[in-house]
Amino acid sequence: MKKILILLLIIGLHLSCFGQKNWDWGGPVDPLQAKFEILHYTLDLEILPETQTISGRSIVKFQSNEELDVLRLNLIDQYVVSKVLMNGEEVEFSHENDLLDVKPIDCTCNEVEIHYSGKTPIALNPPWTGGFTWEKDSFGNHWMGLSSQGEGAKIFMPALDHPSSEPLEGVDLIFTVPKGYFVASNGLLQSTSEEGEKVQYHWSSQYPINNYNVNFTLGVFYSEKSDFQSSSGETFPIEVIVLKENQAKAKELLEVLEVSARTHEKFFGPYPWPDDKLAIVETPYLGMEHQTINAYGNNYQFVPMGQTKYDWLLHHELGHEWFGNKVSVGDWADFWLHEGITAYGDWLFYQEHDGLQAYLEKAKEVGQGIAHEKPVVSKPNSTEEEAYHPEIYTKGAYVMHSLRWLLGDEVFFPFLKALASDQRWTYENQIDTDDFYSFLKEFTGKDLTRFLDLYLKSTKVPEVKITPKGSNEYRVSLEGIKFEMPVEIQTSEGLEKVMLGKKKVIVSSESRPIVDPNGWLMLQK
Repeated sequence: MKKILILLLIIGLHLSCFGQKNWDWGGPVDPLQAKFEILHYTLDLEILPETQTISGRSIVKFQSNEELDVLRLNLIDQYVVSKVLMNGEEVEFSHENDLLDVKPIDCTCNEVEIHYSGKTPIALNPPWTGGFTWEKDSFGNHWMGLSSQGEGAKIFMPALDHPSSEPLEGVDLIFTVPKGYFVASNGLLQSTSEEGEKVQYHWSSQYPINNYNVNFTLGVFYSEKSDFQSSSGETFPIEVIVLKENQAKAKELLEVLEVSARTHEKFFGPYPWPDDKLAIVETPYLGMEHQTINAYGNNYQFVPMGQTKYDWLLHHELGHEWFGNKVSVGDWADFWLHEGITAYGDWLFYQEHDGLQAYLEKAKEVGQGIAHEKPVVSKPNSTEEEAYHPEIYTKGAYVMHSLRWLLGDEVFFPFLKALASDQRWTYENQIDTDDFYSFLKEFTGKDLTRFLDLYLKSTKVPEVKITPKGSNEYRVSLEGIKFEMPVEIQTSEGLEKVMLGKKKVIVSSESRPIVDPNGWLMLQK
């Protein structure tokens, strides 16, 4: 319970506002931005730790089926745009209200190059209230982390900043920093070059990527790496990048990361980014699921779990490589598909390494903290701030736990892997809650709409009613639902499964029966 309260307190801090400006994102797609899609971003920046500024350019490759009068991108006003080029020529633009409106020239070109610079926005409560985090390590070296899930990419680069927009052909990320520093980023490191007192790193990924997953972290680091043999049969790099001062902890961290990766592969399928890498980087804030370079700031708080070690933060953020990064939503209304399924993956670590009873105890512990205050699925076209609350984690995970009970392991676990691998909502394609409903019905042959609507779209919880009926008999029902579902009942004779709903069912027992003793369902008892 203590862990749940701490987690909910941490999550609650996300809802605090920026001291400077609240940069939310999502909501309805801007009509001007609905006219084009992004193919590729090239970000070429110099990072200046002494002044906490960035300076450089971004090349945005796009496509449209119509001639554009305005190419509208998002970039916060805190940065100064010095010039915008198309086909090598300077073009007209306006930059206000965090919008960069470019007037395209009469050409067949599909790229725009934006030059900009400025002081970076400071994260007040990263990663929930994001921005740049500038700190120093114990040796006095600069240490910078970036977090932007709640704000979008516009706090560091010009972008079509909506969760439905991902660059279909990936990103190239080029960073110039003072010599002695390293920048960890998405994809694979293509080259390192030095000139004078500066060093440049070029990272590249050809995979689609959500805007807030584009990321970079600066510091004086030590790397521990190995090869990871995936369940797919592919081999690719696995790496932990830690502060130089934590070099002695890197090997153990790599071992913990590998155990988590293998556990996720068992339940979710092969790691989604085999052409890049599986890596984490130590950050000056708790963590975030940045594609192929997850942020890790949990201070090596490993706990024993069966015969292995568990780091809840590392495991959770790694799970987002499947649900959040590979399987992504285009509307924050469906945020639970990122957080709820990934949080459920955390519970599966308990089962895999400490047994079913540990898993069930974890589920009960989480269930006790669910207040049922808001629907898990928020209104269509939600912003990130509107959709984000603790129950997209906890109740979302519990819905998956209950589905396991309703479907049985022999159906549920193949369904989970199939969901993470179906091309209709992986990589460049996206998913919503209705897709989840329809795929569940398609895969299992069962229509569970009423069950899912109850727990995802309302705050109602069925109430267990038990009333004595003569000697050694009890009437048992569930009030508040219009359908039946299988429920375990503990009687004096043992466990039995019955279909329960509003209609009363007669149960024989020499002692008062216990409904759902293993906690598979969210019920008022």
